[in-house]
Amino acid sequence: MKSFSTYIISEEHNGFTVENYLKQVLQCSGRKIQKLTRLKGIRLNGKPVFLQRTLKSGSSLQVMNLEDTSYGVIPEPGNVDILYEDSYMLILNKPARQLVHPTGQTQSGTLANHLAYFLQNRGTLTTIRAIHRLDRDTSGCVIFAKDSKSQSILEQQLKSNTLKRTYIALVKSFITPPSGIIDAPIGPHPTMPNRRAVAENGEPAVTHYKTIRTLNEASLLELQLDTGRTHQIRLHLAYQDCPIIGDGMYGVRSPAISRQALHASAVTFNNLKDHGEITIEAPLPPDFINALSKL
Repeated sequence: MKSFSTYIISEEHNGFTVENYLKQVLQCSGRKIQKLTRLKGIRLNGKPVFLQRTLKSGSSLQVMNLEDTSYGVIPEPGNVDILYEDSYMLILNKPARQLVHPTGQTQSGTLANHLAYFLQNRGTLTTIRAIHRLDRDTSGCVIFAKDSKSQSILEQQLKSNTLKRTYIALVKSFITPPSGIIDAPIGPHPTMPNRRAVAENGEPAVTHYKTIRTLNEASLLELQLDTGRTHQIRLHLAYQDCPIIGDGMYGVRSPAISRQALHASAVTFNNLKDHGEITIEAPLPPDFINALSKL
């Protein structure tokens, strides 16, 4: 039996077309919208509707819940460290030197591959949906949604900054002032395509930081993101002349740690069941703790 999720159009979205609402509010991909259209899975006030129909506040939009037919990645055995799980989501503790999901020439050995295998062994078929990303060499919290509706809600929380991401970084030198905001737009690097650069015409990027400990010629910082640009924390700290220790791309490598000393230490979000705020933490990994002791 087909099931539908119902959305009441708010005053804020009065005048949106159905297509715009699906894309911008529900974060539906073009492929998903095509499938919903083909299955007559979009209704307005209980009746089939065209994508270009204009919505009015108070109207009821029903969207069919599509069943997952694959994991989206190849299931592979591997370690999965679960920090939190409920009916809607999973939060995993990603180790350093592992991609979150397949990309480019790397199609195996990722956190997504291992999660797919874990769910397969449970007898659960659900597409692997990462809500956000971490660099290969950054450790810590990664959120996965269990279904498309939960994905849309969590992505909306991320967009509105209701879903907050906290990081711990070990940086060279001492940042001035000891707490503050780095507001510097980020765009492509002019000569190196795998890097980013601070650029006037770049995308807005805002990082909040505070010093939580000073060491010998180094500092331990806590950071939160208002935006999630590629390499944002690494680039912003290098821009402040406090590169992350071990970051060979935006700083220099270090004998204290063999990767950038950056850890996604916590995520805070609204529970999808009762909307209460929850914070989940990932402990510092051994190599990070070892780097702290060396410094």
